[in-house]
Parts: sequence; C-alpha cells; structure tokens
Amino acid sequence: MAPPRPSPPDAGRMWKAHGFRHFIASNELVFINFYADWCKFSNLLQPIFDEAADKVKAAFPEAGRVVMGKVDCDKEVSIATRFHISKYPTLKVIRNGQPAKKEYRGKRSVEAFVEFVQKQLEDPTKEFNDLSELKHLDTKKRIIIGFFDKKDCPEYNIFRRAASNLKDDCQFHVGFGDPVRTMHPPGEPIIVFRPDVALSNERDETFKGPLTNYDEVSVWMTERCLPLVREITFENAEELTEEGLPFLILFHRPGKDEDTVKKYKDIANGELISEKQNINFLTADGDKFAHPLHHLGKSQSDLPLIAIDSFRHMYLFPDVKLMDQPGRLKQFVQDLYSGKLHREYHYGPDPNDVLQIDGQKDPNTTPPESTFKKLGPSPNRYTLLRDEL
Repeated sequence: MAPPRPSPPDAGRMWKAHGFRHFIASNELVFINFYADWCKFSNLLQPIFDEAADKVKAAFPEAGRVVMGKVDCDKEVSIATRFHISKYPTLKVIRNGQPAKKEYRGKRSVEAFVEFVQKQLEDPTKEFNDLSELKHLDTKKRIIIGFFDKKDCPEYNIFRRAASNLKDDCQFHVGFGDPVRTMHPPGEPIIVFRPDVALSNERDETFKGPLTNYDEVSVWMTERCLPLVREITFENAEELTEEGLPFLILFHRPGKDEDTVKKYKDIANGELISEKQNINFLTADGDKFAHPLHHLGKSQSDLPLIAIDSFRHMYLFPDVKLMDQPGRLKQFVQDLYSGKLHREYHYGPDPNDVLQIDGQKDPNTTPPESTFKKLGPSPNRYTLLRDEL
C-alpha cells in the first residue's frame, strides 16, 4: 500500500499560538479543525480534513482568500480556551478576522468540506436592477438592502465583508447606479434594514453611521440580523442546545398563528429583555416538533402553546392567552429559576400558576423529561469534554 501523500505546506497545516493571529488576520476565510490526538473522532477526521484542504488550496490558490488548518488543543491550550472548545473535533469558521456565530456541523467528508468552503466564498449579496424587484422580497426573512453609486467603492466593499459574516442569518440585496439613484443622495450610499414583517412588528431602519467604518457597520448589521427571538429547527437545534441556556418556546402553526408569534416577540423584546442572558427565546413549528408536544400531553390541535425546556424537564405555560397579562410570562421564567415550577410538579401546583400536564395530577409524579437535550451534540460524533446540560 502506497504511503499517504503529504499535504502542501499551507493545506491543513498545524497552527501554533505564535502564528495563529497572522493566519486569521491575513485570510478572508479560515476553516479550523480543533482536535486532540487521543480522540478517536479526531483521528478519523484528520485524513479527510487534510485531503479537503489540498483540494481547497488547488481551487483557491490566491493568497489571502482561504486557508484550512488544525489546532492540537492539548498543546495549544490558549487557543482552545479562547474559542471555548468543549468537544472534539470542533470545526470553526473565521471570516474577515471574526469567528462565525455558527460552527460547522455538517457532513464530515472531503466533498462536503469543499462544497462548504465554496459556498462560504460566494458573494453574499444579490444585485437588483430595478426598484420594483424589492416589492417581491420574502416578508418572512430579515433583509438588509444597500444602495450605492457603484460597486467599485470602499463602502460597498465594507458592506460585502460585513454581509459575508451574516449570510446565514439575513438576506442581502444591493443596487448600483441609475436604478437606485432616487434612493440616496449623490455620493452618499445608504443601507436599510427591512425586518421579517410577516412575523414581527419591527420597522424599517436606516444605518446612520459612517459606511467607511467596518466595525460600526458590522455591529449594526449583527444586531439586526440576529434577533432576540429565534426559530429552532432540526438544523440548528444542536447549536442552540450547546449554548446551555434553557428554552422558552412558542410552538405554533406556520401560516395560522402569525399574530401570536408577533405578540410573543414583542413581549420578549419588552418585559423579558432583562432575561436574555438566562434563557433562549424561541419559536418552533408545531407540526415539525410534534414529539415534544406529545411529551407534554398535547397535539397540534392545542397550538399555539408556550413551554420551558430546562434540559432536565419541560414545563407548560397555563394558557398562551395569559401572556397578554403584564408580567405573567416573566413570572413563569422566574419561577423556573426559583425552583417553583419543579416544586409544583411534586407537591401540587398553585391554581393560578402553571397548568398541570394532562394525566400527571399525582403530586408525586415527575415533570416530563426534556426532549431538546437529546438534540445536543452526540457522543457518537464527538468526544464531549463536559456535559453542561
């Protein structure tokens, strides 16, 4: 059997602390494999990652475009600590010097890695040639629109760079020259945020800062593309679970409960804003997440409804209509942390507070077990350093 072909110097290379900052700062896209030699999943991944790195280097040979590399977390503890590595292997992306909000959790194959890098390097913006096209944008998506004199200008370059970090969270549309001349003063490009009006009561907003300042543009975009209330899906459930915060979830029927979704978001962004460090505010498609509903003794016919998943147990909010009462939903969240929700399941609920789950009126019964914890990182895919849930 022929010995494995060695990787080129820059493909899948090992990184140490002293050179790490250079690679991050000097490349548009950095794809990193954080591993440990003693981890069997890391050892299985290594030849696959190295081969993908070879192919990526061949496809994108220009300097500063993309680089793939590896970090031995046992030897480079400072780097592993900086990136909060809690499982091996962890695959992270850095775009324009900034760690991406989401790590790579897709298929571990050469083809999947190469395709992922190719997509990451695609232009995140979609150009329009007539203002009428903006009338047909998806009202369920969060969108940022740029109006520029020309593509070859520093403002657009900054817009594109900032957009590349948020391409999974927002849609970006851009117009140049004559088609958008009426939308901005000559020589003064503007960018506008258009919220998901079908699902929220937010309004359009224009960026007021300097478009030549990357940091200000990036912060403004990030605050609007990453809302307080997020939708949980089977694709992002592992990521959300790994954040380690309990879930407050509105289960709803898409296309039927939009007003309830808007109201829930308003409450989260209002009276519950002080709880954002303690809990994740989520919405869930009740048709797709039928299993958690069944766990609560409910079905799609009971939607919409609100529940907390603490990663140990699930607790049902009495009636979704009660969230209109000032402070009621906030008290429900606070009752989780005071232990009141758990006590009531063992010793009986207060009549005016949490609804007892159907079929569980015995004061000695235990509240339903968490279902979302099971969607976290799998021990069949990662070596978990700790179980934070």
